[in-house]
Amino acid sequence: MRKLLNLFTALLIVMNISAQEDHSEYMEGPFSSPQEITATCLACHEGIDASIMKTRHWNWLGDEFKNSDGEMVRFGKQNVINNFCVAVPSNWPRCTSCHIGYGWKDDSFDFANGENIDCLICHDQTGTYKKVPTAAGMPVESIDLVKIAQSVGPTKKANCIVCHANGGGGTGVKHGDMDESLLNATAELDVHMGGAGFECADCHAGENHKILGASHGSLMEGTNHINCTDCHTEKPHEKKILNTHGSSIACETCHIPTFAREMATKTWWDWSTAGQDKTVDNDEFGKPLYSKKKGDFVWGMNVIPEYAWHNGQADYYQFGDKFDPANVVELNSLSGSFSDPNSKITPFKVMRGKQIYDAENNYLVVPKLFGSGGYWKTFDWNAASELGMQSIDLAYSGKHGFIETEMYWPINHMVVSGEQTLSCTDCHNKDGESRLDWKKLGYDGDPMKTGGRFK
Repeated sequence: MRKLLNLFTALLIVMNISAQEDHSEYMEGPFSSPQEITATCLACHEGIDASIMKTRHWNWLGDEFKNSDGEMVRFGKQNVINNFCVAVPSNWPRCTSCHIGYGWKDDSFDFANGENIDCLICHDQTGTYKKVPTAAGMPVESIDLVKIAQSVGPTKKANCIVCHANGGGGTGVKHGDMDESLLNATAELDVHMGGAGFECADCHAGENHKILGASHGSLMEGTNHINCTDCHTEKPHEKKILNTHGSSIACETCHIPTFAREMATKTWWDWSTAGQDKTVDNDEFGKPLYSKKKGDFVWGMNVIPEYAWHNGQADYYQFGDKFDPANVVELNSLSGSFSDPNSKITPFKVMRGKQIYDAENNYLVVPKLFGSGGYWKTFDWNAASELGMQSIDLAYSGKHGFIETEMYWPINHMVVSGEQTLSCTDCHNKDGESRLDWKKLGYDGDPMKTGGRFK
């Protein structure tokens, strides 16, 4: 390890961390490994590793809470199933290329070793830091680690978007309201990032490296949320009638009329067709409609959200949950209802698709997709399922099928200005047309005519 800086120098750096961006005096190099860079960081920023190791960002799990069965559990990306690349277990080196750490290649990863923390992914200011997409978070060998380590500074938008906008295998694939267009957002695309020049950390950074926002764990616990009213008042509009809407309508419902406005987002993923040797042209957005490794896709642009009552919580499908194969499987089910005063009509991207399940045990399969023996090498679903299910200690019967699934993703970004929001007639129209399905939402009809939910 490089020689430790003296206490006086360390104190100066800590005192000036928000302003200090030139670390060339302290990060001389060369470094034999990225972990050595982290060790050098920790020599001055003592205790930061202990804070980071308590976070969701590091553990891919939320805080411990008591579930409906009275059990203390933790939930998050580490143990959730989705209908993109399905799950992290057995696919670690590929999935964890976006982890804020080094070397999470299997279930033996040491979360208690602070030198496994990747400081550079969040603090690089050169724009040149890259991780190998298949190497469990390790950086590519060709980059200049010394130059990058010397550049570190406060987290910028590009540091976050490199991972969060590219979930699911490409920009905009997963979230729909988060893609690389936000790097150079106009005010029309996003009034916060483009108009006000916000960085992600302006809203999402909490104390002690705690990242705020609605992750899977957050929705299970109903905590760690960011709300518009954290910055704006409860009554931000000049018109009283608009302020009264706030009791039943989420701000995002009016202020995010559509998502995926500059780059397409994936809306359907059918794993059942994977493995075929066929050629399909790209769609009108230039996006692939088929991949032998992954199956058929559908993409959308300027997508109108789907709306549902939501109170900030959700239940998630968990490993081994059984279901009736005749029904669509909900990978998460939103909490909230017409009669719940804490619920608001909220916009979502609903991702739909077909994915593999155990046709005898009637639960979803976690297939091994990446690496030796994985489906992307063998195109053998039974072999991939056997390996994947071993990683979560669940039996695989040897019989599989494909079932339709859906998953709700909150829409929070691509907020527009007041001039671009939905107008009254988008939802309340004399001809009865509305982007909101009032009866599905529990109303007798348009509440402008039939009255609100708390008459």
